Amino acid sequence: MFGILLEIKVGMDTEISADVLSRNRNRSILIAIGIVCAIGVAVWALRYYIKPSLKKAEITIAMVETGDIENTINASGEVLPEFEEVLTSPINASIKNVLLDAGSKASAGQSVLTLDKASTQTDYERLKFQLESKQNEIDKLKLDLDKSFYDIQSNNDIKQLHISNLSDAVENAKRLFNAGGGTREGIEQAELNLKVAQLEKQQLENEIRNKQKTMQIEIKEAQIAFAIQKNDLEELNRKLQLANIIATRSGVVTWVNKNIGATVREGESLARIADLGSFKVVGSISDNYLGQLHSDMPAIIRIDDSLLRGHIVNVHPSIENSIVTFDIQLDSLHNKALRPNMKVDVFLVTKTHSHVLRVANGPAFKGASPQEIFVLSDGKAERRTVHTGLSNFDYMELLDGVKPGDQVITSDLSDYKNSRTITIEN
Repeated sequence: MFGILLEIKVGMDTEISADVLSRNRNRSILIAIGIVCAIGVAVWALRYYIKPSLKKAEITIAMVETGDIENTINASGEVLPEFEEVLTSPINASIKNVLLDAGSKASAGQSVLTLDKASTQTDYERLKFQLESKQNEIDKLKLDLDKSFYDIQSNNDIKQLHISNLSDAVENAKRLFNAGGGTREGIEQAELNLKVAQLEKQQLENEIRNKQKTMQIEIKEAQIAFAIQKNDLEELNRKLQLANIIATRSGVVTWVNKNIGATVREGESLARIADLGSFKVVGSISDNYLGQLHSDMPAIIRIDDSLLRGHIVNVHPSIENSIVTFDIQLDSLHNKALRPNMKVDVFLVTKTHSHVLRVANGPAFKGASPQEIFVLSDGKAERRTVHTGLSNFDYMELLDGVKPGDQVITSDLSDYKNSRTITIEN
């Protein structure tokens, strides 16, 4: 290299020939190639003589076995009582007294809290008075209509007597005419008076029929209005009875509104009573999986180190914030590990394979098939390429490359991806 620099320095004073420049260029290329080869040989020597090693305590090892495996998708869930009664306020009122606190046991028929229902009681008494007034109005209407009908009927009877009298007058006029003592005009006048009286009677009979229909309609309308007010009164009385806020079934009070004196609206929640003898799980998952969810879909619930099984019984149609929810009925409703409002991991089973090669799942398995793993044999870990199948939180299905009894390193060995073997030290 010093020679090259010297020649360059000399070349500053004298012109360098093309042959000299070519020789210098070739010499530089050969030197570079030599350096690269030396580095390659050194790396090869290091890999050959200095092989990577790991301590057995630094890795996790799982044995390949034959068994069943379920492919699952992950979801989250919350444990809730299977049966929970929500006590609501039947009226607009204020909380007067709280008799049972959260955590207390409640028996069927036991009062949980009381409401101040004085205002509603006043409304009830007012409505009761209005109903009595309405009944009096109906009775008065019947009397008025009966009197009106009686008057018309009396007029009709009088008109009938008048017609009978006019009929006699016609006969008398005819006899008198035949005897030579009367005139035809007298007969015609008598007949005209009779016809007028008959038409008046017919008109009066039509009025009687119309009056009867009117009476029936007016009385029916009054009775309907009375029935509506009576139903309102009975409903208000029912709400007053419900305002005692009692438990309809035995359970545990999980929540109660303890704000004494606070105003509550009709339908507002006052307390919750749950039967803690049985539970369900409400799961949630991204709506991307909505197409895979269906009733009777198997589900696995993990609580600490224990697993509970169940199945989906209902998928809620509404989606909120891209999350779909579903209800899971547990095979064991009375498991002691279950607690209200407990957050759990949910695994939904999409497919099952039986009697396949499987190994405990771990960080070594990443991405899609095929994958590179290390199999332990005679103190060395050898790299193998395997194809994987179904997987879940516990197991990975191996389609080839291993046999039952092989020991697979399930730790993440991505730092050794270029190594064919790794020495495992005790």
